[in-house]
Amino acid sequence: MQVTETQNEGLKRAYKMVLTAQELDDKVMDKLKEAQPDIEMKGFRKGKVPLPLLKKQFGQRVLGEAMQEAVDGAMSQHFEDKGERPAGEPAVKMVNEDWKEGDDVEVEMSYEALPEVPEVDFKSVKIERMVVKPDDGAVDDALKSLAENAQNFEDRKKGTKAKDGDQVVIDFVGRVDGEAFEGGSAEDYPLVLGSNSFIPGFEEQLVGVKQDEEKVVTVNFPDEYQAEHLAGKEAEFTCTVKAVKAPAPAEIDDDLAQKYGSDSLDALKEQIKERLEQEYAGASRAVMKRKLLDELDKKVDFELPPSMVEAEAKQIAHQLWHDENPDVQGHDHPEVEPTEEHTKLAERRVRLGLLLADIGQKAKVEVTDAEMTQAVMEQARQYPGQERQFFEFVQQNPQMRQQLRAPIFEDKVIDYIVELADVTEKEVTKDELEKSVEALEDE
Repeated sequence: MQVTETQNEGLKRAYKMVLTAQELDDKVMDKLKEAQPDIEMKGFRKGKVPLPLLKKQFGQRVLGEAMQEAVDGAMSQHFEDKGERPAGEPAVKMVNEDWKEGDDVEVEMSYEALPEVPEVDFKSVKIERMVVKPDDGAVDDALKSLAENAQNFEDRKKGTKAKDGDQVVIDFVGRVDGEAFEGGSAEDYPLVLGSNSFIPGFEEQLVGVKQDEEKVVTVNFPDEYQAEHLAGKEAEFTCTVKAVKAPAPAEIDDDLAQKYGSDSLDALKEQIKERLEQEYAGASRAVMKRKLLDELDKKVDFELPPSMVEAEAKQIAHQLWHDENPDVQGHDHPEVEPTEEHTKLAERRVRLGLLLADIGQKAKVEVTDAEMTQAVMEQARQYPGQERQFFEFVQQNPQMRQQLRAPIFEDKVIDYIVELADVTEKEVTKDELEKSVEALEDE
């Protein structure tokens, strides 16, 4: 196939490819010869049907397949000869749309080539890793938090009014139109005021009640209430307050440790310390990764495929629009035009994405099957009861697999660079680390 370059501007490429009628006919005959041994036809033994007869009978069917294979083969050979990779799927169209058998096939192919990515001297990359060591104060704070979560409730002095956060033990009977309804009654129910576990407006009306007091609470069931016969209706609940209890943190002792699955308080403290170390290390890595990407962004500058930047800018603009309009769930909204700021951020992302991909390819960084399986399992946990369906969805969806693979690959490339970079450690406080993390979120 004859290939002629028609455009070479920056990263934009275009070529005209001509497959002569004779070349196409030869390919059709080659395919028929390949199939001939297996073809049977009335009046001929298997494999002995003459090629001219096969062409007359099956030529039209084979023609399109031969044409597609010729174009695909020419494209693959072109990229191999040029040493180029397209930034996206090449655009291919037939020039002579009125083509008929016996004519040459003329095809136009255009694409944006991936740029040459410059080498980076990783030893010249200087970054800082923040190190935070969990102190006794951090462990004690975590223990206090666990004790509050495992809080008990102790009886208040008789006659004390219930406050928000208190627990009231009540008997109640609910009625709609004067009739008690199924599921609207209970005895000795422990209700924490402010927990929002009951219908809106219910708990607020119990603030200020006392032990042995009877209180009638009037509320409206929401219009979308799950029980259709109650949806939107007004209900009265006659509540008898049997106790008012104040929240009291659990004692920080071995009993508390056992509630959280530890053998002793000392063992729980050690677990907390290990968890804090992991949390600090994760936060520190996030800060270091951003600093590393900032440094890499300063060190490289190369031409970017316009289509990739445009697509990324649109994605950024679209995502930010949904962040600002959380009530809009679907995509039935006016088109969001990227701003200059969106485009600038897109350029950074595309540049760093191409750089990391190039570094990873040259370093032969690979994502293992075990790592992919782990990633799929972590995602599947978000769909309890539907894990099998999620696994099947991932297996059948290459785009989803790529979405799961990409962050793993990126993190492994980052680890590779960090091993070669000039990294210094700086011991900081927990507050200093938290401020650095907050700064990342604000950017």
